[in-house]
Amino acid sequence: MATTTFKPKQVTKKILSPLRDRAYDVIINRFGLNNETQRKTLEAIGNTYGITRERVRQIENAALNSIRKSDEYKGEKASFDELKSIMEKLGSIVSEEEFLGHISKDQKIQNHIHLYLVLHDDFKKEKEDENFKTRWYTDEELAGKIHASLKNLYESLSDEDLIPEGEIVAKFFDHLKDISEKYKNEEIAKRYLSLSKNISKNPLGDWGRTDSSNVNTRGIKDYAFLMMRKHGSPMHFREVAEAISNTFGKKTHFATCHNELIKDNRFVLVGRGIYALAEWGYKSGVVKDVIKDILKKDGPMSKEDVVDRVLKERYLKKNTILVNLQNPKYFKKNKEGLYTVA
Repeated sequence: MATTTFKPKQVTKKILSPLRDRAYDVIINRFGLNNETQRKTLEAIGNTYGITRERVRQIENAALNSIRKSDEYKGEKASFDELKSIMEKLGSIVSEEEFLGHISKDQKIQNHIHLYLVLHDDFKKEKEDENFKTRWYTDEELAGKIHASLKNLYESLSDEDLIPEGEIVAKFFDHLKDISEKYKNEEIAKRYLSLSKNISKNPLGDWGRTDSSNVNTRGIKDYAFLMMRKHGSPMHFREVAEAISNTFGKKTHFATCHNELIKDNRFVLVGRGIYALAEWGYKSGVVKDVIKDILKKDGPMSKEDVVDRVLKERYLKKNTILVNLQNPKYFKKNKEGLYTVA
């Protein structure tokens, strides 16, 4: 958090001093500079004075212009330069929420800083839209590049993608060309990424599309998917339930977890109560179906090779595989003594 060398409340008192009573009152209420800290709407202020919201807007704009022309405002150049320097160190474009929070956790102080952003020509605002959060910038050309790169990064991702933070930063910089070296670090990159409403990270810190179930986790099965992906190998449903409870603090019953995994095609039952992820190459089906798929794909195989291959896809006893392999309805031996599909 950055602490300013100037005292915001003192600066505000100074730069608002030229305003007359009603103009002063409108600015105080519009920016939440009184003890309430709540920024009042044009309509609420209009109701107080018995005037239209459009008239309040006119008074507000006239008051801001009056401040900008005053000697008191010009005398605070150093304070505004300091704010600009802080914004540039954060990457020259930053979400309003993050910038104000970086200056102070005190809502009252944040409201004073917000007034300064509105007042000074060096700060440009982009309102929240379908792609980005409300943000401020000091470099219009750079802001344009950041916006374009974030859109391109989003389009390059699929709903299934789940990317570690270091990799998403590298991908982002792949889309971002011709920027100053001072902006090419991980902290600033994460700040740029946080501007997007379409790309975000899940509870385990991996990034993807905001609306995907890998990021916007909606229930036990989504948490189970994240836990198994993190684990990297098949897990018993009891282990999955315990991992969800321990990691996310969500009490998960074993039976509930088992039922959720059975219904979701992202998971494959590979043994007694043991599940793997389909994306790891495991396929659904009973043992004979697994053997048939292997033989169809790779051709005739010895008994030992069949067992080895099946054990890579299923957590089974060797004898279970051999019993299925001896079923003449599905499998037979060729002249070389190798097993094929009947």
